[in-house]
Amino acid sequence: MRVIVALGGNALLRRGQSTNAHTQMDNVRGVVKTLADLARKHELIITHGNGPQVGMLALENPYPFDTLGAQTQGMIGYWMLQALQNALPGRQVLAMVTQTLVSAVDPAFDDPSKFVGQVYEREEAEKLAGEHGWTVKPDGCHWRRVVPSPAPQRVVETRLVRQMVREGVVVICAGGGGIPVVRDEQGRLAGVEAVIDKDLTASMLAEALDCDAFLILTDVPRVMRDFGTPRQSEIAHTTPYELRAMDFPAGSMGPKVDAVCRFVETTGDMAAIGRLDQAERILGGDAGTIVTPNARWPLTSTL
Repeated sequence: MRVIVALGGNALLRRGQSTNAHTQMDNVRGVVKTLADLARKHELIITHGNGPQVGMLALENPYPFDTLGAQTQGMIGYWMLQALQNALPGRQVLAMVTQTLVSAVDPAFDDPSKFVGQVYEREEAEKLAGEHGWTVKPDGCHWRRVVPSPAPQRVVETRLVRQMVREGVVVICAGGGGIPVVRDEQGRLAGVEAVIDKDLTASMLAEALDCDAFLILTDVPRVMRDFGTPRQSEIAHTTPYELRAMDFPAGSMGPKVDAVCRFVETTGDMAAIGRLDQAERILGGDAGTIVTPNARWPLTSTL
């Protein structure tokens, strides 16, 4: 089975932990145990978040977000590459710095909405915006910087990823949704100041690579129906049709649900959201929220 896994950035930097590299590298070693188990049984492509890491680096230097995306892809990719090589002796593992193409006329560029970095009081946020050319917006009772979040169109290096997977290589790519790039009037690639939703990029890449399963692995066991209310309940097996009829928070579960629904709607294959340490059980059908065209796994014909 060909499986693509999307990991959240909080798998490497958990709330309340130290932000130093040693702590994050220790977290990677724990993550890799589950990934190595998957790689022994399946063709595996790994994508990952980078939000906490980009947020920290953005405070330390003036580089644009496409460059920070490249920096964190290389850093996190290196940690995962080395840990997987140690866990899978004799298996080829590759970490790629990849670009994700977006449209230069995506309306997201005119309405930045993706929160990045730390929170500020309004006066400080507006002062920093004036000094650095930021756009800031209210986030609850605080203010934060926002950047555009255009829709991913294609991972530029998709053909190379496909070739490596066919040769049995475990590939780490599209970290943080990929480095956002557009094509200029001469057709040349150029980086842009944006952050791409990592789960949407992973969903798009899973489709392009003909994956059999797309897993978003987080720190929650299942998607919850009516979350935060007395009626809340876990969703075990469902369909895109059922999920799209529900409301999910735009800043957390909403994009994940959208990503798995898109993959299942387009391919007719299986996607799931669940806990990292339950990945094998998710593929077995007895953990996580499993999304298929007919709410069954393994799939049975709908004809």
